[in-house]
Amino acid sequence: MSATAQKSFTYRARARDGRLVKGSLDVASESLALARLASMGLMPTRVAEKTTGTGLQMEISFGGGRVTLKALAIATRQLATITQAGVPLLRALTVTAEQTEHATLKRLLTEVARDVEQGKSFSAALGERKQFPLLLVSMVRAGEAGGFLDTSLASIADSYEKEAKLRGTIKSAMTYPMAVLGIAVIAVIGMLLFIVPVFKKMFASLGSQLPLPTQILVTVSNQMGWLLPLIAVLAFGITFWWRTSKEKDSVRRIVHPILLKVPVFGPLIGKVAIARFARNLSNMTAAGVPLLRALTIVGQSSGNWVLEQVAARLADSVRTGASLAGPLAQEKIFPAMVVQMISVGEESGSIDAMLARVADFYEAEIDATAEALTSLIEPMLITVLGVVIGGMVVALYMPIFSLSSALQHAK
Repeated sequence: MSATAQKSFTYRARARDGRLVKGSLDVASESLALARLASMGLMPTRVAEKTTGTGLQMEISFGGGRVTLKALAIATRQLATITQAGVPLLRALTVTAEQTEHATLKRLLTEVARDVEQGKSFSAALGERKQFPLLLVSMVRAGEAGGFLDTSLASIADSYEKEAKLRGTIKSAMTYPMAVLGIAVIAVIGMLLFIVPVFKKMFASLGSQLPLPTQILVTVSNQMGWLLPLIAVLAFGITFWWRTSKEKDSVRRIVHPILLKVPVFGPLIGKVAIARFARNLSNMTAAGVPLLRALTIVGQSSGNWVLEQVAARLADSVRTGASLAGPLAQEKIFPAMVVQMISVGEESGSIDAMLARVADFYEAEIDATAEALTSLIEPMLITVLGVVIGGMVVALYMPIFSLSSALQHAK
């Protein structure tokens, strides 16, 4: 194959009106693909070379290549530390691959090291593997171009570590409520399957009319033979659908705006999105990535459809020569404080530092909000659990109370 042989690249890009465009290009390299998209007036969010093989091979390749954020954070930190110590990149990649415990990441880093040894640039080798985020590829490319790869790696390591901490904070805030909810569901199902039938036999021997709450409880217990399998099938179906559809734009554009408006958790989700946006944009602008390119990548990596649309509108505005803070003031998701800090950063020429401060502020806010939510939800869930279980117990004993009262009156 000659050096100018054509390759096929698939792409996802944003048109100037914000539409998502998908397609493929036959060009010699990824840089030419990016140039072609720019000439078409498109802002790419993902460009990847097509891999050859049968449909079965492609499916296996797709299904077995997930790299966790925690593993990526550890690997980038190791790479940054080793390269800052003056170790050559190829040796640093080899050492990091050997020390990585994550099997998929170990294989990918070994492949990247092999490509670098053969003369390919580090960023190009990363970009050819879809498991590596576009944010990482762009930061590495900027570091290579500017001669500060070790600094770029350290910056992206900071970003991934803070992102991992954010996810850990959210997960810890959600663990207790989900555990209590699970216990409540198991307790209710257990009572309906095993305890209510025992009382039902006793109620039949009484021969009297059951109170309405008890009738409802007995009726639901009688239907558990088909109701429980139906609930299990629905739960499995919804979970499967969500896992396979949650990244589709048609789903994200409906679900994500709703999540931001959910009581109690909505503000926390919004703060996470803003912190991630500010942190990644700060790192990318500090690394010398062009603002338009940075906005596109940051929007895509924000994890929120609303913020992705905001980033696309900001990019369109900046492309026409407008400031970043002006259009940002029109977006409801960004508080006035964030807009003012970014405006000051633009005026002083230190927008990356201001964005970093915004990220620091919101990360601290997320910690405080998650802690407050945990303290608030704990008594609420205990109360709900007590009302549900207690209500069922009262409903079961109501016929006995009624019989006891009738006997008292008969005397």
